[in-house]
Amino acid sequence: MDNDTGCLRAVLAVPILLLTLIAALFCWAALTIRPSGPWDDEAYAAIILACVVTIGATAAVTALWLIPSVRRIIPWWCISPALLLGIVAGVQWMNQN
Repeated sequence: MDNDTGCLRAVLAVPILLLTLIAALFCWAALTIRPSGPWDDEAYAAIILACVVTIGATAAVTALWLIPSVRRIIPWWCISPALLLGIVAGVQWMNQN
């Protein structure tokens, strides 16, 4: 067991945390934007864009975690908030159609 495990975990947690915060911000935006009516195409486009960015950030967190050296140090439950946000954004996107 390396003595650098704690330091390496802290370094790897930074991009995971930042990407999770980005996903949370855009997921919140997707959930709070309300179109004025069925003619408000810009609001619908903003909701879809927020969902796409949330899912993209979730995919980036998952891709980072799937690297074997990262997976040995970071447990799976550390990426679960990002995965949950991606699922919520996917459901919101599906409800838009």
